[in-house]
Amino acid sequence: MSDRPIFTYQTRLELTADESAVLDAYAALHGKAERSLFAALQAGRSVNDLKRDFLPRFGITARQFNAIKVGLEGKIDSIKARQPERIAETETRLKRAEKVIAKLQARSPGSNKLHQKKRRYATLKDRCTAMKADHQAGTVRLCFGSRQLFRAQFTLGTNGYGSHGDWKRDWTAARNNQFFVLGSQDETAGNQTCQARCSPDGSLTLRLRLPDALGGKTLEIPGVRFAYGQDQIEAALASGQRVSTITKTGKRGTKRTGAALSYRFVRDDTGWRVFVSVEARPVAQTTSRLAGAIGVDINADHLAVSETDRFGNLVAHWRIDLNLYGKTHDQAKALIGDAVVEVARLAQVAGKPLVIERLNFAKKKAELEAVDPALARMLSSFACNRILSNLKAAAFRAGVEVIEVNPAYTSVIGSVNHAQVRGISVHMGAALAIARRGLGGSEKPIKRSLVVPARNGGHVTFVLPVRNRAKHVWSQWSAIRTQLKAAHVAHVRSGGLNSPPAPLSPAMQTLGATWTSTAKPRGANRDQHCSGSRSR
Repeated sequence: MSDRPIFTYQTRLELTADESAVLDAYAALHGKAERSLFAALQAGRSVNDLKRDFLPRFGITARQFNAIKVGLEGKIDSIKARQPERIAETETRLKRAEKVIAKLQARSPGSNKLHQKKRRYATLKDRCTAMKADHQAGTVRLCFGSRQLFRAQFTLGTNGYGSHGDWKRDWTAARNNQFFVLGSQDETAGNQTCQARCSPDGSLTLRLRLPDALGGKTLEIPGVRFAYGQDQIEAALASGQRVSTITKTGKRGTKRTGAALSYRFVRDDTGWRVFVSVEARPVAQTTSRLAGAIGVDINADHLAVSETDRFGNLVAHWRIDLNLYGKTHDQAKALIGDAVVEVARLAQVAGKPLVIERLNFAKKKAELEAVDPALARMLSSFACNRILSNLKAAAFRAGVEVIEVNPAYTSVIGSVNHAQVRGISVHMGAALAIARRGLGGSEKPIKRSLVVPARNGGHVTFVLPVRNRAKHVWSQWSAIRTQLKAAHVAHVRSGGLNSPPAPLSPAMQTLGATWTSTAKPRGANRDQHCSGSRSR
């Protein structure tokens, strides 16, 4: 199986009323068959028996049944894959809620806030118990049309409905608003049911084979243009060819090879759109690790980017604002797209790979039970996974290599080793630590006594814990992180954040104003896991 990513491009279709009605009927038939297939699979029936039953029952072809089955299996697999993560997130929320409730009971027993937190805790506990039971039994709960819209029928007025009939029309439309057409590389134009052909005017014409229940005819949709990705689609269409084959028995034959194109037709409030998924064409890599690296630290309101040379020395740094709080889905998508394209451009121009962290932000979001409300709102709107996936896609298009590293202690290393010494922010320091980790640079603490920036522009100082040289250097960073948290807490409790920042010593002021670094051969300081008896 190819390791190239699958890119999806979309465009809006210009349809007549009759053409739109045909697609509506196709979507209704597809939705009914999909829901029936889900119920039958949950009842334990085999796919082969269901296929023989569904073809005449719903008047569909074998390929159309396969498209329904593949789309449904994707939904089921995604739910099963998310179940352990959702259970872990809920358990984290429960632990956090227990701590919050304990604090409230000590500070304000009998308060309304405590009552609401207890209600929230009971709800989370019931939800966690139900999810664990479903996971153990292999039960999948799938609501076609969304649970949110289903529950809207119980509060019609609050959700803007005048009657149950109004809600029912929206509910039916939401359950029958799309259909999927599965492609294959051994089929003409990459798809048997929907085939695209290039027109002389530069547009595409889609030929959609309708189910037998709808007449079995072909619906032609001309004048289809994609603002982005049309060149990729046309290249995939042109890649199809017939090649000679020889079977095991020695018979000669031919088979078609090329790129698979899968289509998804979706109806929204404006009309119909089509999404085309195609495997990306290979792109020549334009970056080299021998030139250095560019590290990216993803934060809730910006991207911190630091560039290094091949020895891990800081060359340049940038801040790319990315505040997604209060933005609509499309606005957030556009902001993320612009930001990741800019990062990929910087890496392409520099000829250096991107280094990012393998992040899972679910745990962080699960700990929002009693943090500052403004921070909680910002973190809840933080689309970390979308940023990562878009960054990888943008890097692939630009021919930029992406290196993923373990995120352990990068923020602490950035604060301690790089921020004050190089006169950059803590987040820029974390990005530098990420880039150096991608290159295999040293991560040892640079000093015995550390000066770390504080929020008000001041600094906190503390002495490093003694290192056990028989252990990995990360064991020391774990102890440093504990001491750093304690130092920041002491700084806050002493009123340090409310007073002007304390001046640095003349030596530190000079160091922070102009920093120099002595270039060393790569790997000169890579002894990070060494024996205590080894001479230094």
